[in-house]
Amino acid sequence: MNAIILGIESSCDDTSAAVIKNGYLLSNVIASQAVHEAYGGVVPELASRAHQQNIVPVVHEALRRAGVNKEDLSAVAFTRGPGLMGSLLVGVSFAKGFARSLNIPLIDVNHLTGHVLAHFIKVEGEENAQPDFPFLCLLVSGGNSQIILVKAYNDMEILGQTIDDAAGEAIDKCSKVMGLGYPGGPIIDKLARKGNPKAFTFSKPHIPGLDYSFSGLKTSFLYSLRNWMKDDPQFIERHKEDLAASLEATIVNILMDKLRKAAKQYGIKQVAVAGGVSANTGLRNAFYDHAQRFHWQVFIPKFSYTTDNAAMIAITGYYKYLDKDFCPIDAPAYSRVTLK
Repeated sequence: MNAIILGIESSCDDTSAAVIKNGYLLSNVIASQAVHEAYGGVVPELASRAHQQNIVPVVHEALRRAGVNKEDLSAVAFTRGPGLMGSLLVGVSFAKGFARSLNIPLIDVNHLTGHVLAHFIKVEGEENAQPDFPFLCLLVSGGNSQIILVKAYNDMEILGQTIDDAAGEAIDKCSKVMGLGYPGGPIIDKLARKGNPKAFTFSKPHIPGLDYSFSGLKTSFLYSLRNWMKDDPQFIERHKEDLAASLEATIVNILMDKLRKAAKQYGIKQVAVAGGVSANTGLRNAFYDHAQRFHWQVFIPKFSYTTDNAAMIAITGYYKYLDKDFCPIDAPAYSRVTLK
């Protein structure tokens, strides 16, 4: 019997729907919101309004591309949290009404779990190397920086995480101060490819264990920038490529230092990366470098699976469907929660 899962993702500013059949992706539709660029960050009220406009056409298009009728669906999986509450409520409410109208199960998905399990998305006719359990996953996004020990689809342990800013937050804030625009990740990445990563030196945190901290780096970057601009108001414009390259290199080094320690401590050589920041060229290159230096087997997702997308929600829902791990119709959304 076929298991056909509709996944819905609306945790931040991307409205997405995907269809997975027996573990294979049939469609993955994403509607992004350009309205936030003018404000230098996501405006929650505008995000939730855009989700309301996008949710129906996005789901309709996902079903159309998949060649699936809504009556063929086995279950509806949705992002329950964490995320922006207004944005989540749009997806949660739609998923509940849609599942109730079809009399099929609801499956709640932790957004962070979805990022990790994006490595198990399969597409017919494409090679897809998947990690074996247990493996380590570096989850890096705009709001999260975590090292996760993945023991099974439903058994994950956070070994270390940021105690303040996440890596993506630091990049976005530094990009905003430099006047480069939002979102900062792609802009910094593009500039960094042309710059010298050793041009500038910024302070690195000294946090015990496997936890991260990026607040000090952000402060060091902003303080240095302010001093340089006192003597040269055009400093950013003249050095933006080197600044981007040095900032990116520092963040990547911080991330990889702790990841190496975790891999050595737990004796694991299968290492994955997930989340929006995993699209960063410097971080991807660092993973390839570590694969050669430390004989890691690394797993890096396709670019389309790095940002928020419903394919990762649908694949997580698929595994939960096989376990009959459903949720009640009155399950509320949550804005903050640890990985589970």
